[in-house]
Amino acid sequence: MQKLHLALALILAAGTSVTANATNWLQLQGTEPAGSTDRFNLWGFIQPEYDYTANSKLPAGPWAGQKAVFNQIAPDLKSSSTFNIRRARVGVRGANVPIDSKTNYFLLLEAGNNGITKYGDSAVAATDASVTLNHIQHARIRVGEFKYPGEEEGLQAIHVFNYINFTAVTDQLLLERFFDGDGSNTQDENKPTGFGAFRDIGVQVFDWFDWLGFEHTYAAMIGNGNGLNRTDDNNNKDYYLYWASEKVFGDSTGPQREGWKLLAWYQKGERTLKYVNGDNDKQDFDRKRWGLGTTYRKGKWRAAAEYVDADGMVLNGTDGGAVPGSLNNAETQVASFNVSPDGKANGYYLDLGYKVLPKLELDLRYDYLDRVKNIAADEREFTNWTIGAQWFFNKKTRALLNYEIRDAKAPNFASSAPPNQILDETDNRASVQILAIF
Repeated sequence: MQKLHLALALILAAGTSVTANATNWLQLQGTEPAGSTDRFNLWGFIQPEYDYTANSKLPAGPWAGQKAVFNQIAPDLKSSSTFNIRRARVGVRGANVPIDSKTNYFLLLEAGNNGITKYGDSAVAATDASVTLNHIQHARIRVGEFKYPGEEEGLQAIHVFNYINFTAVTDQLLLERFFDGDGSNTQDENKPTGFGAFRDIGVQVFDWFDWLGFEHTYAAMIGNGNGLNRTDDNNNKDYYLYWASEKVFGDSTGPQREGWKLLAWYQKGERTLKYVNGDNDKQDFDRKRWGLGTTYRKGKWRAAAEYVDADGMVLNGTDGGAVPGSLNNAETQVASFNVSPDGKANGYYLDLGYKVLPKLELDLRYDYLDRVKNIAADEREFTNWTIGAQWFFNKKTRALLNYEIRDAKAPNFASSAPPNQILDETDNRASVQILAIF
């Protein structure tokens, strides 16, 4: 409870001082500008990058001497030093003018090497495919596949994201992977069968309005809750609620709009697992998430702070910290991805950026995650510092450099116990990326 109070206090403090982009993402992603005459606007971006860790091996446990999964680079988890095309997206968007200026569409395809294409088993996949109907005052309706209303780090457009990798709290609690089992089958790696990418297929009602000097935005959505490009698998829908209030500074617009925003969100659904606790028996489990946040951008400063709480369907690492699919040294068990169906977790992050030069921004981010905190043997704590720099060649091309100081521990075990021996080998991670928008 002390950590919860600390996180909330830090969020409030960030909101009242120099506290990422204070942008209305629902407006920017779901609609076209008023009076737009663009029927077909082609756009996209490419993110080639390089990632490196020292590739420290597992020092203890049944997979001792083998690769540690947390020191391998996603999504393939085969190397600790690799070049990759993180994302390569192309899309079209526009309004149906002159036929119907109150209807607009959004289509975006992914061809990079990431969870969307790897776990979707497709070289090219649709990340967004939606139509927005703007016919009802104060109740715009968006239908299709798109980002659900939620946490700022996940909701914001990735091509204006200020870092290369997500925080641990966002990556493990909100960047959802879908599984058929909890990982208790000792002969199955429990590979993800789908990927969420902060998106769902469904219908959303949303709008924004000005009141008392703030721009207020609301959203309510119902979706399949089963990942990208897949229909529902259990007839139980996911529900999303969102509210944001933003003080907009001046006349700035778009993804770099200046302002101060407070937001809150909630999501709830059910997940179906076919293999649980060693039994081939289908079961449904509740999955709930909620969060609070604040963002700020003005002049040379930008910053953010968010708190996330999770109940149910929490990622729970891999067996012995090994790469899923690898045999233990006794050749009796296959390492798997694990999920805690009834696990609880929470975490937060604090982020600050400052433009020291017109083309150079320096960034600093701290994030904390307390994972499966309700089960002593499974509880893990993650703390990370990310030191970053962004060099802006022009408005559409920039280079990002990140160095992550990563630490993990099993708080209910002695420091000399195998779980902490394994986690002590978590390497720092260096990443460099070029982003080009067209």
